[in-house]
Amino acid sequence: MTVTLFEQFVVLWVVIDPIGTIPVFVAVTSKYGPKARRKIAIEAALTAAGVLLFFLVVGQFLINALGISLPAFQIAGGLILFLFALTMIFGSGDSSAELADGQSPAIFPLGVPSLASPGAMLAIVLLTDNSRFSVPEQAVTGAVMLGVLLCALVLMLAAGPILRVIRPSGAAIVSRVMGMILAAVATDNVIEAIFQLVAQGPGGGPL
Repeated sequence: MTVTLFEQFVVLWVVIDPIGTIPVFVAVTSKYGPKARRKIAIEAALTAAGVLLFFLVVGQFLINALGISLPAFQIAGGLILFLFALTMIFGSGDSSAELADGQSPAIFPLGVPSLASPGAMLAIVLLTDNSRFSVPEQAVTGAVMLGVLLCALVLMLAAGPILRVIRPSGAAIVSRVMGMILAAVATDNVIEAIFQLVAQGPGGGPL
């Protein structure tokens, strides 16, 4: 199946959810000054980029080593993406509680799991499947992912003014709409994988 750049951008935008990161960023950096907030935003984006690039490079090899078929992984990934979408739609608690132990928020919870979420890790593996995409195509997907993270960085740097305009309720609405889109994408992914399994028949083999 051919995946257009626009489709890649939409999927990665939804699973990384730069807009949904704004309230988290504001909550966990409320005690810091402008300079420290800027540093935290940059470190969070770099952390997420490193984690997702790691999955882009070695994720497929891990799947191959375990002998997992692509349809099986697509179904599992689709189900997890769907559950992740449900947390976006229905909410997952107070983000400010993540900082209870006083640790730096750049790596946790901003870098992982806010930006480099489990859904994003699975999505980047599916979008760079070695059996469907060439190395140049995977490089383009990586560039799209970095572009989305750059957008997330810009939004974090502008989090204060943006949140004053759209309010927390507005950010919650946008995040929930994106969750509905992600749920539809995940469902479509599961349906496609089921059709692939039916077409392969028993003993379809690993990736």
